Amino acid sequence: MSNATQSVAAARIDSLLDANSFVEIGQAVTARATDFNMTEKKAPSDGVITGYGVIDGSLVYVYSQDASVLNGTVGEMHAKKIAKIYDLALKVGAPVIGLVDCAGLRLQEATDALEAFGEIYLKQTLASGVIPQITAVFGTCGGGMAVVPALTDFTFVEEKKGRLFVNTPNALEGNRVEKCDSASAQFQSEETGLVDGIGTEEEILGQIRTLVSMLPENNEDNDSFKECTDDLNRVCDDIAGCTGDTAIALSRIADNGEFFETKAAYGQDVVTGFLRLNGASVGAVANRSESYDADGNKTEISDGTLSARGARKAADFVKFCDAFEIPVLTLTNVTGFKATLCNEKMMAKSVGEMVHAFASATVPKVNVVIGKAYGTAYVAMNSKSVGADMVYAWDTAEIGMMDASLAAKIMYEGADASTLNEKAAEYKELQNGIASAAARGYVDTMIKAEDTRKYVIGAFEMLFTKREDRPSKKHGTV
Repeated sequence: MSNATQSVAAARIDSLLDANSFVEIGQAVTARATDFNMTEKKAPSDGVITGYGVIDGSLVYVYSQDASVLNGTVGEMHAKKIAKIYDLALKVGAPVIGLVDCAGLRLQEATDALEAFGEIYLKQTLASGVIPQITAVFGTCGGGMAVVPALTDFTFVEEKKGRLFVNTPNALEGNRVEKCDSASAQFQSEETGLVDGIGTEEEILGQIRTLVSMLPENNEDNDSFKECTDDLNRVCDDIAGCTGDTAIALSRIADNGEFFETKAAYGQDVVTGFLRLNGASVGAVANRSESYDADGNKTEISDGTLSARGARKAADFVKFCDAFEIPVLTLTNVTGFKATLCNEKMMAKSVGEMVHAFASATVPKVNVVIGKAYGTAYVAMNSKSVGADMVYAWDTAEIGMMDASLAAKIMYEGADASTLNEKAAEYKELQNGIASAAARGYVDTMIKAEDTRKYVIGAFEMLFTKREDRPSKKHGTV
């Protein structure tokens, strides 16, 4: 390493990578600007350490900004070093991880810094869908630098010192940081949909290591498997009680109970994340109506509907999985769309994005209906009609237009209670029952909840060689 070996930036790399695996690139690079007495200022490695190493034996490229050098500002050579790392990563097909701690663009280098910084945007765009990109923010990430994590696939922010913003809170009309700290890790995690996780520096680096172990190295990597030490036919005895918090249900299905949730604090009515099934990585999307903390206490209850944020979260996740040939599993338990003014502003657009993501994805897609599946919200959740390859349903599930009682009230308006109850029961049997959906081919197999793991593993193994052609086009517009 450079003479910044003992810096915080270098220590972060050491903590992230396997021991003694880091090889630095561009150690001797420094700023070449001379204006405003820049020649008198020392800038070892121009404020960013770049190189490569391994995580659990898998190659990754890393850059780590050093706030002790010119406040971690991005100058011309600083940006070019990051761009060079992207060039190498694209050539060999390996993920890029950025450890950000930056005071912004270097004013003394002006247009040179801007031009070089634009190269980072370009390289990130070229790398999108080709290699996984991960950003972790440990200090300031503001202004144009905030676009960098937005162009990556996964973002983590240190809970106390991490600051992520385009405009600082005090620059927003009518706002002060004391009123609403829009740059905080909590705000970015809960409100923007950009942040996948927050925590201490140690926790974030650990989360990144776990995430990398779940992901392929690139979009052509067909060897991202691990030996499965779990029983493929394991019965999930308690999964029927997990229909509320499907993050727990997914952990019951997963190999060795390991499920990695993404964007947990955003759009909490939808769960997204990764698990392994028979050693293969699978992306999961599930409806959620309850949340629990680490101590098992219920922290959130919703009405079982799909929100605009949840739909947007699902869409982004499915697009990532499709780009990297990661199969998608959905657990469906939804009664409709969330009816609030805030949600209505983006509902149609967000649900459209989700439908487009599911329908256009050509990876293996398996859906399990675990509860109520009503209306077009059910259709949007990876139903058979929008392209699911296999659809299972628990024998206790319901599929239909709406709740049977409400349907009876609409069809037999003004009828007495006895008639409404009779018609509701009839509607539930004829229209909402799983048997009726299976008879029409909308459900492939009715299963018991405890058998879910073995059925989805079998489905994905059967679909392993799936090939699906789509109309030739440059790209969709949704």
